[in-house]
Amino acid sequence: MTNSDLFIVDSDSHWSEPADLFTKRAPAEFRDRVPRVETIDGQQMWVFDGKPVGNYSAGGVIGRDGKKESAEKALFEWTIDEIHVGAYDPKVRLQVLDECGIDAQIIFPSTIGLGGQGLGLADDASLTRLSIEIYNDAMAEIQSESGNRLLPLPLMPAWDIDLCVSEAKRVAALGARGVNMTSDPQDLGSPDLANRAWDPFWETCTELRLPVHFHIGASITGMTFYGKYPWESHGPNTKLAIGGTLLFIGNARVVTNLILSGIFDRHPDLQTVSVESGVGWIPFILEALDYEMAENAPAELAQLKKMPSDYFRSNIYATFWFENNRNRLPDLIEAVGEDRILFETDFPHPTCLYPDPLQSVETKMATLSHDARAKILGENARKLYRL
Repeated sequence: MTNSDLFIVDSDSHWSEPADLFTKRAPAEFRDRVPRVETIDGQQMWVFDGKPVGNYSAGGVIGRDGKKESAEKALFEWTIDEIHVGAYDPKVRLQVLDECGIDAQIIFPSTIGLGGQGLGLADDASLTRLSIEIYNDAMAEIQSESGNRLLPLPLMPAWDIDLCVSEAKRVAALGARGVNMTSDPQDLGSPDLANRAWDPFWETCTELRLPVHFHIGASITGMTFYGKYPWESHGPNTKLAIGGTLLFIGNARVVTNLILSGIFDRHPDLQTVSVESGVGWIPFILEALDYEMAENAPAELAQLKKMPSDYFRSNIYATFWFENNRNRLPDLIEAVGEDRILFETDFPHPTCLYPDPLQSVETKMATLSHDARAKILGENARKLYRL
């Protein structure tokens, strides 16, 4: 049986946000204040309530002709008019899924922040709330109109815990199958996620069966590290490669903090996802976490109901796409756990599997059992997202 015979879910892809995403949906009195695109000193920028908050670009590397462009040119020179129409048009995205043999796709933002952190950068609470609701309503429409084949995850207003709770309930009523959360709400004025003040949010997500997603680089802190990882003497393409590589490992920070926070003892049915992080680092990090806690924090370790590494197989998923584990993929899958791995393509970002993602992984996936292959390519996601 080939991969194409299985139910396939792409658990990490991205939108290239249209410039009028917010302005065309905002009430008239807010139209000049919600996120909009303006040219400042020759550079297109997102402007939020009169303040520049980040670059606006095509946010991907797949051109109109379906071919990949160099990341430096595409990410920093292209406009949205040069990127594949499927990067921003839901109807064309469905065509991409059909061409690639993908049944359903989870979708994350691009230039507004991978965890939506850019929408917390205005001072007016009513404006930030409106902007989140505009985004989430637009994503719910896409999901509904696609027949649940496209699932763009709603963003959480991480600067306000109570608002996160109410927004999680609101988007669940709209049909959401998960939420997208920044890993560092303290960047936006909230307590960090280990603080028990977040327990109402975790409880809400548990009750509503909304897995909480942490995309790599999904915080101001995470993206600041991204800029500081490479040594200055490297060229721009090498810097991008170094930053991208270490962003994957950056989610080890998220996973370890989640595990040791006690969240999963208090909310044992809560599900979380480490998105676009890969999985090769996970066995070592879990082994190291067990060792380090036993060596350096034995009293705190005794307060946990399980060994730190055990929480991964009960509460955390991770996504993978290009890894081969030096031709020993079955060993890696066994070490991580076939029930905890999701498949992704990362379309249309620089590392994406395109134009034929299933063919590109056919040989390595053939080294796995049929059950493992089916779980990773779609069945785990089918269960998690209630597809």
